[in-house]
Amino acid sequence: MKRLRRTMLFAPASNPKLLFNTSIFKPDCILFDLEDAVKYDEKEAARDLLVEALKAVDFGNCEIFVRINPLRTPFGEKAPFGELDVKALVPAGLTRMRLPMCEKPEHIVELDQLLSEVEKENNIEAGTVKIQASLETPLGVMNALAIAQSSDRVVSISFGAEDFTRTLGTDRTKAGTELFYARSQVSMAASIAKVDAIDTVWSDVSDIEGFRKEAESAKNLGFAGKSCIHPSQIKVVHNIFTPSMEDVNKSIEILEAAKSANIESGGVITVNGKMVDIPVIAKAERVVSLAKGAGLIK
Repeated sequence: MKRLRRTMLFAPASNPKLLFNTSIFKPDCILFDLEDAVKYDEKEAARDLLVEALKAVDFGNCEIFVRINPLRTPFGEKAPFGELDVKALVPAGLTRMRLPMCEKPEHIVELDQLLSEVEKENNIEAGTVKIQASLETPLGVMNALAIAQSSDRVVSISFGAEDFTRTLGTDRTKAGTELFYARSQVSMAASIAKVDAIDTVWSDVSDIEGFRKEAESAKNLGFAGKSCIHPSQIKVVHNIFTPSMEDVNKSIEILEAAKSANIESGGVITVNGKMVDIPVIAKAERVVSLAKGAGLIK
């Protein structure tokens, strides 16, 4: 059954209330942030809080990610907090990390090597900790496929529009035309690498209709889910990224007919007057997997 990552709700790790209560909103994933959302002089305290929360809190079915600090500065030098984040969080039980400002496969390889060292030091099975690479610059987007394929630890890649437009020297608009190519690049790279693509945040919490349109666009481009900055956005995304029961029932009918006709390895049949071949079967399998992940069917 496919693990759903329709929603990834941001929560600053410096806020004790959010560390303990965010799971009540039932996003598929929670992204505790140690990077941009935390002031420089609060990073150590935030990390300590998060370590204790990981040990003590039952997050239910939410998949927990942490956006760690970068391992290196823009000048290539080692950054002060990234390595410390890894060395503290992995022994506390964290198994999912988002690497910010990822621009090259070498950035993933460096984190992979560090994780291997920390896993070995703490008697944790090698490869336990997985990575989400955050692509936030033109260079990161252009290297999306190489990054997604750089390590078996990579389970998803995410697109960050705010830093992307800043780096590109343009403005982010609600129409999103300036992001179309980048989004397409990220989504296609994820599809080729067989990992999830997570779309960027929508910062205008009051504009739910605009958020809905952007989420629909992201789904149509092939994204598996969307980053959220407010609980009010979760239901909107879940409704968009969850198949309807009508689609689920049609997909089940297609799969049953294909099995009866024994065409899983090739051939064509007709179901309700429509041609069904291998690509249609594959799409039906994906819909049923999503439906199971969402708890619509068993």
